[in-house]
Amino acid sequence: MTIEKMLTEQVLAAVKACYGAELTEKDVQLQETRKEFKGDMTVVVFPILRYSHKRPEETAEELGRYLKEHAEAVKDYEVVKGFLNIEISSVYWMEMLNSVAGNERIGLDAKPTGKTIMIEYSSPNTNKPLHLGHMRTNFLGWSVSQILKANGHRVIMANLVNDRGIHICKSMIAWKRYANGATPESAGVKGDHFVGDYYVRFDREYKAEVKELMEKQGMDEEEAKRKAPILQEAQELLRKWEAGDEETVALWRVMNDWVMKGFEETYKMIGIHFDKIYFESQTYKKGRDIVLKGLADGVLYRKESGSVWADLTGDGLDQKLLLRDDGTSVYMTQDLGTAYDRFKEFDLDEEIYVVGNEQNYHFQVLRLICKKLGFPWADKITHLSYGMIELPEGKMKSREGTVVDADDLIAEMVDTARTMAEELGKLDGYSKEEAEDVYRKVALGALKYFILKVDPKKTMLFNPKESIDFNGNTGPFIQYTYARIRSLMRKTTERNPKVFVLDFHTPLTDKEEDLIRMLGKFADVVREAGEMLSPALVANYAYELAKAFNQFYHDYPILRVEDEKVFLTRMMIAQTCGQVLKNAMELLGIEMPERM
Repeated sequence: MTIEKMLTEQVLAAVKACYGAELTEKDVQLQETRKEFKGDMTVVVFPILRYSHKRPEETAEELGRYLKEHAEAVKDYEVVKGFLNIEISSVYWMEMLNSVAGNERIGLDAKPTGKTIMIEYSSPNTNKPLHLGHMRTNFLGWSVSQILKANGHRVIMANLVNDRGIHICKSMIAWKRYANGATPESAGVKGDHFVGDYYVRFDREYKAEVKELMEKQGMDEEEAKRKAPILQEAQELLRKWEAGDEETVALWRVMNDWVMKGFEETYKMIGIHFDKIYFESQTYKKGRDIVLKGLADGVLYRKESGSVWADLTGDGLDQKLLLRDDGTSVYMTQDLGTAYDRFKEFDLDEEIYVVGNEQNYHFQVLRLICKKLGFPWADKITHLSYGMIELPEGKMKSREGTVVDADDLIAEMVDTARTMAEELGKLDGYSKEEAEDVYRKVALGALKYFILKVDPKKTMLFNPKESIDFNGNTGPFIQYTYARIRSLMRKTTERNPKVFVLDFHTPLTDKEEDLIRMLGKFADVVREAGEMLSPALVANYAYELAKAFNQFYHDYPILRVEDEKVFLTRMMIAQTCGQVLKNAMELLGIEMPERM
């Protein structure tokens, strides 16, 4: 039981005993006591005055006196105007420590809710490798999935691979024009990088053709962009693909396979997997069928050119294209088909799309069109909109090749972790294999934590060197704190009693009480993170706990303390801090080294 819930129950009992009034939990206002005053929790007395019919100070005094006499958890009290500051007894803190100590799954095993949630994240295009921007959706999607599981929900982690469309055809055309039959194997290049290079090549050649049309044929820029031969080839290739042209489909399959193998390597490296993988090439037809039915039912309309649209002007939006003039599909079409299949297959209570904030309008439209089409699950669609990751030099652009490649970034982070650890001498005596495993864990921990500690809605600036610092609000700082605790636990082995029985009357220091209070809050932090879909709450809690433990460990000895009761209490605090740090970081997808 949290301190807030315990004290609320005691206050309700006190009000009933003192004034004969039956209040509810909503009538009790609690807050943490301000640091300049003595106490742990403060009861705001003003809402109770209508039952006491007395002055605020007199009411607070009567309630405080009752609580001190009848509630074992209340050690003392102090009245400050209309506020009752409560000092919690050591017995309560020891009971709380005893309730959480030894629970390896603390914060991770809420009671099943019976609710099924699908989370779609990653959603890469098969025309380029994963980059830093993809890392935020991958880490965010994974972490939110783990947090919702910890809150008792059934979670299905899904990936929708965007493997069709004009962007895919651009890579295919560039390969046909310039590759001379080369493959990832013959070029010695990872498959997703290989195909991505041709996507960048397409953009370069396209710009050159546009410039030439403008200079030699006098076209304006818009006309030149439409009539550039390489773009028209890509558009024709898309029509052939949707028509099932065998040669086009065969090349598409080969190039997609190259990319998917590359993706799988990267996913394995960063510790990401999925329960279900959807492919746009398999869902867009369902979406087209839904659109055509909506057209037949009069919900949608067709323009003279042949394209099909949804009129959303009556809802304060605009008109939304669903099928082009030539009958080919757009992103919205396949999202309609995918959503329909998912809700039909899994009877979802909610579907969460982890997608950047540049798609806010897209998901607003998706929900609205689904509602107009009469789908009862339209309001169960949630867009977890996250801010972009920017670099000191600005935004990344895939088609211009100015992105930070995920594989290169991870390799760079591992090298940085290796260099820093060697300079600090932290892994002296480790075998090469042990050291490399720690470098990997620290590098990925630094990357994941740096991204996840920021509120998902905020745009963030990525700084690799800052992320891997062993001090401050970083993943390596928390990992090092955990390793420090594990080292301490190994050193206490000989002194550990066979039976861990706390003496609840052992006196506690302020820092010990603060740590126990933080440990007791972890489950609430996980619950709130699930409600807010924000791993940042868990990340920053872990940092605050690690910082508080290090301050405590600096000020108070554990191995050298002679009093066995104090030793056992401090050892259990340290052990539980380590377990909670490990569990918190597990929710972020971060591994914790046992030694550093």
